[in-house]
Amino acid sequence: MTDWASIAALYDGVAGLDPTIGTLVARAAAHASASGPDIALRLLGELPADRTADYRPYHSMRAHCLAGAVRPEAAGASARRAIELTEDPAVGRWLRYTHLGDRT
Repeated sequence: MTDWASIAALYDGVAGLDPTIGTLVARAAAHASASGPDIALRLLGELPADRTADYRPYHSMRAHCLAGAVRPEAAGASARRAIELTEDPAVGRWLRYTHLGDRT
């Protein structure tokens, strides 16, 4: 069994040392797995918009958390933004399948 609480604590420490946008989004992901989507959404919401606007992993993680928080309209909007930012067609297909249920 994965000890997500310990992983989240490790990311808290890493974020204190090297708060890159990738580290901060991964930190939110770890907290989502450890404690649920609400804390992850709070952590994502604390990130500066100028650092997240064009960062696909942020929008994908946000979509995942919003879906977990049963906010389907907002989740869909975040998923569509992640897809817009995707240059790789295979990643785009995976995001459409994962977040929007597009089986085509």
